[in-house]
Amino acid sequence: MIRRLLDIARVRKDEEGSVVIETAFVLPVLLILGLGGFEVSRLVSRNNELQIAVAEAAAVVLASLPEDQADIDQLEDIIEASSGLADSNVTLAKKYRCNADSSLVANVSSCTDPTAVISEFIEITISDWYTPIWTDFGIGDQVNYDFTRRVQIS
Repeated sequence: MIRRLLDIARVRKDEEGSVVIETAFVLPVLLILGLGGFEVSRLVSRNNELQIAVAEAAAVVLASLPEDQADIDQLEDIIEASSGLADSNVTLAKKYRCNADSSLVANVSSCTDPTAVISEFIEITISDWYTPIWTDFGIGDQVNYDFTRRVQIS
């Protein structure tokens, strides 16, 4: 009986496997935090890249004011090449504002008042997406980015 109590006391003092057990509890949490931090930094980085692409697109439009659809298509090709985005992710469209209306219209003939001051805009729309790695584990979904900027050209 005393021998068994001594065995129990010796086992209680033995700490050889405690580091392995502590690591087994802490390591998954550290891996998830590290992976999450990495993915969040990639999300923020892609957001920043697309915001810069929209700002550069606005500068390109201002530097070369388009007069017709061919000029707009050429500017769209330049923006796609500089940003590395596909043709379906970059859209440039002419929009018009009649007088001080809050909304923009796609067709200048929508302004019925012949004395209206018509302002002309180019609307730049850039869209993209990013699929974080945690979606492989069934958590969350892809992140969609949509940026729109209007540049007044007249």
